[in-house]
Amino acid sequence: MKISIILTNGQRLEREYASKTSALKILAGLDLKLPHQVILCKVDNAYRSLTHVVTRDCEIEYLDMTNNYAWLCYQASLVFLFRVAAKQVIGKDIFAVTNSLNKGLFIKVKGTIGEEQIRLIEAKMQEMVKEKLPIVKKHSNSHDVMNLLNSSGDKSRLKLFDSFSDLRDVEVFELANERELFYDLLVPDTSYLAKFELLPYRKGLLLRYPHISDPERIPEYEDQKLIYDTFSEATRWGHLMGVDYVADLNAKIRNNDYKDMILMQEALFEKKISDIADEIKEAGKRIILICGPSSSGKTSLANRLCIQLKVLGLKPLYLGTDDYFLEREETPILPNGEKDYESIRAIDLKLFNQQMNDLLAGREVDLPTFDFIDGHKKYGKRITSISSNQPIVIEGIHALNELLTSDIADSEKFKIYISPLTSLNIDSYNRIPTTDARMLRRMVRDYRSRGRSAEVTIADWPKVRAGEDINIFPYYNKADVLFNTNYIYELAILKKKAEPLLKQVGRDKKEYGEAQRLLSFLRFFEPLEDDSLIANNSILREFIGGSVFVD
Repeated sequence: MKISIILTNGQRLEREYASKTSALKILAGLDLKLPHQVILCKVDNAYRSLTHVVTRDCEIEYLDMTNNYAWLCYQASLVFLFRVAAKQVIGKDIFAVTNSLNKGLFIKVKGTIGEEQIRLIEAKMQEMVKEKLPIVKKHSNSHDVMNLLNSSGDKSRLKLFDSFSDLRDVEVFELANERELFYDLLVPDTSYLAKFELLPYRKGLLLRYPHISDPERIPEYEDQKLIYDTFSEATRWGHLMGVDYVADLNAKIRNNDYKDMILMQEALFEKKISDIADEIKEAGKRIILICGPSSSGKTSLANRLCIQLKVLGLKPLYLGTDDYFLEREETPILPNGEKDYESIRAIDLKLFNQQMNDLLAGREVDLPTFDFIDGHKKYGKRITSISSNQPIVIEGIHALNELLTSDIADSEKFKIYISPLTSLNIDSYNRIPTTDARMLRRMVRDYRSRGRSAEVTIADWPKVRAGEDINIFPYYNKADVLFNTNYIYELAILKKKAEPLLKQVGRDKKEYGEAQRLLSFLRFFEPLEDDSLIANNSILREFIGGSVFVD
């Protein structure tokens, strides 16, 4: 059979092999030194494990941890290694993987655990890595799965599998005589998992590993207290609404018992926005900066905050930074020759700082409006001034970058970082990445407002993420407040709109594998067909349509 091979360094090869040759054997036979360890592959654009056996002519693309899904597979494999090692050391399962944190995963402990036990678990994991133990995928029927779940005592997964006929046949993985359900592909054996560390943290521990931007090292530790507190708040909100895992959400939807859940979530958001407005007024802050990654809901939150400030008797002026782009001919150029519109250097920083300080001083200002067609700022239509206690609400991807407001006194600033941090997981070992929820938001909005296909959104996403790593994420810790814009039921709402778009991505497209991955995890959600209860000022409306703030 003829195989077209795409390597992680971009090299392309053509080879012939006997039928029924594994992707792993093909890679080993090439005997090449690649930049990073290969984790999985694509076979004709569909994600496959390295143990996948090829039986026909095809294209194989090998992927390392610079690929988002390969990175997620590394994490899932590491969680399995942790679970098996922890069970051998502790003797029972007392852990639950909750969310990403501090450049790793936060694992909650049901009870208590000492530092010595954590060191023993880490040592056991390192020992298992050296032993190169196989991680074997075994196809199981519904009877096998239910027996496995009954023995584990995990009621949330039992409820999930008991309610979905299309989840009956699933993949079970085995490591050191321990069997577990994982919904991602895993690495072939434990030797692939050499890079990790285990640290005690708060009421649990951190499982840390290399970042997608640098697969060769574990990133420097950074205590993300704001994110920890925000996830803890989201977990408390979930308890209030009676939703801890996907199975709980599905039960509410099937039983038509979701009205209070939707109303409570909006009420909790409104109270938090109101509390932020109170804090701003009490502190006398006049420059309110709102920043967040793509599809966070910055526009809706900014408008809702403006309303709450008005309730307090203030008259906020709402501005976006997009109107302060440099003239198109002045835009900085990337190494590839393209204009760099994402960089803060694309903003007319001198003009922005001058006009903000003029407004704070009570002077009249001719605010620009940027014309994206001809690439120039227009003047004369927004001449304004503000009173001495009037705040300015500014929203944009660079809002927390100190360069944006370098000439404005820090005493005037109140900084808000927002992001939809997904706290709802499938079960105690299979989590839903926050980036997936954001991409689905963007996909639904792109199609609704711009007519863009899911294929285009998926293709653009790596570039969006790379820009966020440079321009947004490094500045989150400058915030006074972190606001989580995730709705506990939003994936059930987005499912009905995203699924048809994802199913349109053909097998011949590079984006096919990612589309199938997203469809695979969406199958766990019962669709919430009726969105009439979602208010027209909801942040979620920014993406599904019907918002009073966004066209």
